[in-house]
Amino acid sequence: MDRSYSNRKKIGLNPKVIGMVMLMATWIACQPAKEKSAEERANALLKQMSLEEKAGQMTQFSIEMILRGETPFKLEKPHQLDTIKLRKVLVDMGVGSILNVPGNTFTLAQWKEVSEALYKYRMQTRLKIPVLYGIDAIHGANYTVGATLYPQQINLAASFNTDLITEMATYTAHDVRASGLAWNFSPVLDVARNPRWPRFWETFGEDPMVAASLGSSMVKAYQMPSEEGLPGVAACLKHYVGYGDARSGMDRTPAYIPERQMREIFLLPFAKAIEAGAQSIMVNSGEVNGEPVHASKFFLQTILRDELKFEGITVTDWEDVKNLYERHKVAATYKEAVAIAINAGIDMAMVPLDTLFTHYLIENVKEGLIPMSRINESVLRILTLKFKLGLFEQIPSFSDQYDSIGSKQSKDLALTLATQSLVLLKNSNNALPIAVEDKILVTGPNADYINALNGGWTHTWQGRDTTYNSEVPTCLEALNRLKGKDKVVYLPGNTYEQCLPDEQLLLAAKNVSTVVLFLGEDTYTEKPGDIMDLELPEAQQHLIKIYKQAGKKVVLVLLQGRPRTFSKTEPYCDAIIFAGLPGDAGGTAIAKVLIGTENPSGKLPFTYPRYAGFHLSYDCKYTEVLNKDFKPLGFDPLFSFGSGLSYTNFTYSNFTCNQENYKFTDTITMHVSISNTGKMEGSHTALFYSKDEVASITPSLKKLRAFKKIHLKPGERKNITLQIPVQSLAFVGLANKWLVEPGDFKLSVDTLVQNITITNK
Repeated sequence: MDRSYSNRKKIGLNPKVIGMVMLMATWIACQPAKEKSAEERANALLKQMSLEEKAGQMTQFSIEMILRGETPFKLEKPHQLDTIKLRKVLVDMGVGSILNVPGNTFTLAQWKEVSEALYKYRMQTRLKIPVLYGIDAIHGANYTVGATLYPQQINLAASFNTDLITEMATYTAHDVRASGLAWNFSPVLDVARNPRWPRFWETFGEDPMVAASLGSSMVKAYQMPSEEGLPGVAACLKHYVGYGDARSGMDRTPAYIPERQMREIFLLPFAKAIEAGAQSIMVNSGEVNGEPVHASKFFLQTILRDELKFEGITVTDWEDVKNLYERHKVAATYKEAVAIAINAGIDMAMVPLDTLFTHYLIENVKEGLIPMSRINESVLRILTLKFKLGLFEQIPSFSDQYDSIGSKQSKDLALTLATQSLVLLKNSNNALPIAVEDKILVTGPNADYINALNGGWTHTWQGRDTTYNSEVPTCLEALNRLKGKDKVVYLPGNTYEQCLPDEQLLLAAKNVSTVVLFLGEDTYTEKPGDIMDLELPEAQQHLIKIYKQAGKKVVLVLLQGRPRTFSKTEPYCDAIIFAGLPGDAGGTAIAKVLIGTENPSGKLPFTYPRYAGFHLSYDCKYTEVLNKDFKPLGFDPLFSFGSGLSYTNFTYSNFTCNQENYKFTDTITMHVSISNTGKMEGSHTALFYSKDEVASITPSLKKLRAFKKIHLKPGERKNITLQIPVQSLAFVGLANKWLVEPGDFKLSVDTLVQNITITNK
């Protein structure tokens, strides 16, 4: 717009001009007054709203509801916005939130088209309330073409590098905002205690302290304004609470968790992320102890609001209000399910493909089944978030203020994170790195398969589309580039469930000394990832056995979202790398580690079970440990939590604490020296544990209390100082309250131990 005085014209009574003036006046009215907070502005707006407008704000539709074609499976392609649907959804219904992509990734231009449409129709509503758009950008802006894709959360946890993870979240927030979006359904703070669970890889692993620490760092980075002062994105904590401990291991099935365990393990990451300022929470789709979380005033009000003091918005997962009626059977009708969920504390419903929720919400209020005060609570939270995110000031050109996405710096970061997330679990007789002159055979279902590097939520829900990252090297392609095609023999044809005849397998390995097997799983998430057996398929294990029996060095690279068991064939492996889901840069990272130009430094953020039917986490109890006098044996994992080798050696010394006796209000200061006594520089994570010698609740073998990642050159030594409050040694006691008891504790790092005493004086 040309604002120069020379271009001004006299304004007559032209209706178009009058409309423009009114539009500008409304825009000015929505500008933030310096003396008013976001909540005050939201309160003022709330007082002007009708019941129907409030109900619209509490409704979240998937993007299919504004695209041409029949919802959900017969949309026109290429996808186009439908003006009739846009008017119905945004103007007539006043829907407050949209989410998702229509089964494919959008370009920045397509996202801008969506933003422009949402803005255009928002400005045709009475109060001109903006739409809050949500997206699952869980490992980068994975629904925007050209954005950098980072390792998945299980790999981030294996890196134990808080600084790099914070940097990754900052880049992700930039790319999400550049796409015109303001709400990211991340991080996942479920604690993965059941390795069968298909969303295991979306978590930070089995330790609540790791999830709390890394999750809080991501929340702060997502929500922090950019250097230019532009808003961050709202983080959304998933999935509150107990989702990752389903008894069956299947997605969206019941969990049975005692309150003490719930508070000490599963609630802790959410509590810490709320303290970090998290602005929204997505609710667990399942049930806990027979009560769907969407219907639980205990979880949604007593714990979340009263105890944890959460002030942001709660949103359901896909169709979960309707599922109170259709699946959980705690409501006789959909209408009753709406009343149960809203009265329990749900603020926004991810409908996502029908209009009945909004209709029943209005009916319930009119009939007195939901009090208006409950509606006002939710709408005030939603409006407050929209004001905090600057959505009332945002116009479609807002995203133009951001630099281009997928920068070289972000891609370099993705490679560094992928490399640091690789866990070398075994390296017998220095089988790795592979010698420069060695010719290798590469085979296995994940050797030349880009999807295996990323997993689900990658361009599509299940991550099966390779259209958008076809230029990214697979593991095979990366090895060809870095080692040389003349040193790499590739044998295709081995799948997840079937392998080639033995004669073909052996013939391919005739002239090589080392076989590198890329095994594991195909990509998946949620229900499609449910499995009946945790054991790695027999065909894949046959590859391990036949090549070892043929006298070859066998190097196993596991690309998978959970720890598939293979204890019978593990002894045949000379080297094992848990690669997890390292992202687009994973192929290059793996190749560099295999040939030794990079040194692995990842540590397992979970316990790798030895048996498919038996699993314990590292913080198990004394009665669960290995007992030589009785069978069956107890805690005996294939690889322990925190396992992870290097191509160099790290030596610990001089582990001390600043005193021997501590009061409840004291802080423990720990010192330790770490030296690189090998010949290669490398990164290393020091893990600090505590053990309570005697407690009123049976204590665990040990608990992780702190971690620190450092980088050391050969011969270099660094001194680490870490502080932990005595209160961090607390546990949830008989009264389901956190407490520290006086007594003796052991603090340990590596093989070094310090004894301390906590007194109540």
